[in-house]
Amino acid sequence: MSESVYILGGGRTDFKRNLKKEGKTIRHIITEAGKKAIDDAKIDPAEIQAGAVGNFNAGQFTKQLQLGAFIPEIDPKLRGIPTMHTEAACASGALSVLLGAEWIMGGFYDVVLVVGAEQQKTMSSLDGSDVLGAAADYHNEKPEYGDFMFPKLFGRIAQIYIEKYGATEADLAQVAWKNYAHAKLNPLAQMRDADLTFDCASQVSDKNPSVAPPLKVSDCSQITDGAASVVLVSGKYLDKIGRDRSKIARLLGYGHTTDYLPLDKKDAPTFSIARKAAEKAFRMANLTPRDLQGAEVHDCFSITEIVAYEILGLAEPGKGVELVKSGATTLPKVRPEKSKAPFEIPVNAGGGLIGDGHPVGATGVRQIHEAYQQITGQAGARQIENVRKFLTFNMGGSLTTSVAMLWGRD
Repeated sequence: MSESVYILGGGRTDFKRNLKKEGKTIRHIITEAGKKAIDDAKIDPAEIQAGAVGNFNAGQFTKQLQLGAFIPEIDPKLRGIPTMHTEAACASGALSVLLGAEWIMGGFYDVVLVVGAEQQKTMSSLDGSDVLGAAADYHNEKPEYGDFMFPKLFGRIAQIYIEKYGATEADLAQVAWKNYAHAKLNPLAQMRDADLTFDCASQVSDKNPSVAPPLKVSDCSQITDGAASVVLVSGKYLDKIGRDRSKIARLLGYGHTTDYLPLDKKDAPTFSIARKAAEKAFRMANLTPRDLQGAEVHDCFSITEIVAYEILGLAEPGKGVELVKSGATTLPKVRPEKSKAPFEIPVNAGGGLIGDGHPVGATGVRQIHEAYQQITGQAGARQIENVRKFLTFNMGGSLTTSVAMLWGRD
């Protein structure tokens, strides 16, 4: 990369909140998360030269767009800077970070504020699911899948995976159980106070009904209000202000790909186009999956995390289930027994989308904020030991837009 990109600070909101009940809107969480990131970076807001906002569908969820105009409300010193809004369904947040990073790599700016945000608790679950359907091939897939399109789309992916590799519903439950257990270590996670046993996660019951077979409620991410933010800076800016590069998280490599929109035109469960994003990231960083100590991967549904293991090269095709069952992707402190895998890589240590929450446009930024906290040793009870290299994988639609990023310290 022509100019190195670093994360100087970050912030996020509590994903358990309900903004409508608080009498607040998406404007409030954009300004809250943005201010937290600037304060954490310990810089004068006047140093920020540009801003990006990742958001999926505030126009329908909240009747509000032009979200970049909330950046100046974070601090009057930000009035007048250029801002942009990125949208790629659930990958909207990662694209906003990628946009900011490419601005820095291209030499356009040295300090960029990135915020991802979504307010979803504004309507019924049925109406909300229809809004989320805009991330699919709505006019062609809605007639086929009907209401609650996304659970059904990923239920179909799970069926394809099970038919091809012989996995079971109990195998999927390993992901749900793990991510709920991790969420209990995260003070800002939406499901931090929820208890989910493996028995409950693996069986259909009144408490855990079937949603889109083989997926149950516990296999699904949450409807969430929330925002996350990071301050991206160039290496030369760090040198100018006298910060030690070796102690700051750096972008090592990334890949970004886009597949066809409808699920039936993709090669599920292989998702070769998503794999190209991962391959690009590893190639740019000159790393392999075995070089990683931790990862944040998109688990909008339990099957997505298993498929992501294989897309990212953490497991061979058809072996994603074996990886999660081995305990390799579970934090040692919540694991009932020692891992049986040849290597360990805790995945979604903060709970992932299933446990931490999934405010759609914020998720990609939240993943990168988690990478920043893990690499700089600020993750508290969920801290992964000796993190030097970390992966984030954010995707939108039914594996339509994929963004893989590798982070580490100099």
